[in-house]
Amino acid sequence: MSVPTPTTATTPGAARLHAAFARAAQQGRAAFIPFMTAGYPTAEGFPAVADALLARADILEVGIPYSDPLGDGPTIQRASEQALGGGTSTRHTLRLVRDLRARHDTPIVIMTYVNPIYAVGPREFMRLAQEAGVDGLILPDLPPDQDLEIADLAAEHGIAVTFLIAPTSTPERVKLVAEACTGFLYAVSVTGVTGAREGSALGEVPAMLALARQYARVPVAVGFGVNDAQTAHQVAQVADGVVVGSAFINAVRNGQDVGALAASIADGCHKG
Repeated sequence: MSVPTPTTATTPGAARLHAAFARAAQQGRAAFIPFMTAGYPTAEGFPAVADALLARADILEVGIPYSDPLGDGPTIQRASEQALGGGTSTRHTLRLVRDLRARHDTPIVIMTYVNPIYAVGPREFMRLAQEAGVDGLILPDLPPDQDLEIADLAAEHGIAVTFLIAPTSTPERVKLVAEACTGFLYAVSVTGVTGAREGSALGEVPAMLALARQYARVPVAVGFGVNDAQTAHQVAQVADGVVVGSAFINAVRNGQDVGALAASIADGCHKG
């Protein structure tokens, strides 16, 4: 399975993201995209966790802590609450990303709901994100047909945008979302919120991805429910990228070796 060659004009951030997917594909694997909430477990402890993930990541996803994360399960919700309680704000998140960028060349994307962007101001947020070296934004609660300002401002500042589809998305919705993505398309493997689950991580994913690839001009990554090398391997057979989040937050909370878990899951992302 080859990663699609984007036909849309790319921003610098999009070009870096697409290159990361292409490198992984050339190596016979899906891109490994770990997630961590900014400021978790503490603002001081976050950089070491992020460094451990970046040692194996093709792309790092950093979540802005938010008080009402409707798409996140209890694990990430608790992490956001703890990070917010420790003083990690939207601006602080971008400073943390700037510090990571000074040490790593791996692409970094920010996952955020729209309210934190509006709280800072969309143009100011994009300016700060560009200065921090953010390559892309994952926008789980922004319908691409309802608010073009954020996507337009992101492009103006060299930042790619990613929207989400789910098994419940209609073909019309999949087409709309797929064509709006400039970074990658994020396919949610299950209906519901984030979090590790028992059993197969595939479910309706193959059919959803077959539909998405009719319209997507960017790579397609799958997340929600991937928690170990086995589930990552299942997803890697059909996706261009594998997103893993709650498993790493649980590992931090339980005092486990995040780097070892990242290495194991990254190894599971090989195809075949």
